[in-house]
Amino acid sequence: MQTTLYRLLPEPLRRSATPDRLLMAGQFMRFGIVGFSGFLVDNATVYGTRHMLGLIVAGLLAYVTSATWNWLLNRIWTFRGRGSGPAHRQWQMFMLTNLVGFVLNRGTYMILVTCVAAAASQPVIAIAAGSIAGMFVNFSLSRRLVFR
Repeated sequence: MQTTLYRLLPEPLRRSATPDRLLMAGQFMRFGIVGFSGFLVDNATVYGTRHMLGLIVAGLLAYVTSATWNWLLNRIWTFRGRGSGPAHRQWQMFMLTNLVGFVLNRGTYMILVTCVAAAASQPVIAIAAGSIAGMFVNFSLSRRLVFR
């Protein structure tokens, strides 16, 4: 993948395209794809439980569900072969290190579903905004602490 990506880059970018940077770019692209699938899991959980649990509790449940989904896919695809120790410890580390992203993600979500009528009636708006708010922090922490 790295050599294919290298060939697709314009000449000025090739000069700074080190193997480490290409690896990170590939990981970030896969992380984004995994994150989008987690976004779908997040939405399905919120929409499936919001009437029974309310938007706040549904949002919290959806975060744990989608974060676990993301950890699993990142473990087997994005960061395959990286990280050590038993899977349950890695999952715990993933959830712990992503608490900063959680605060950004669900903080944005909660503010929007509480204060913006459109987001309360269509939670996908708040879920998307929260996902974007936490994505870069979660990638950095996952790469540096969980899957190193």
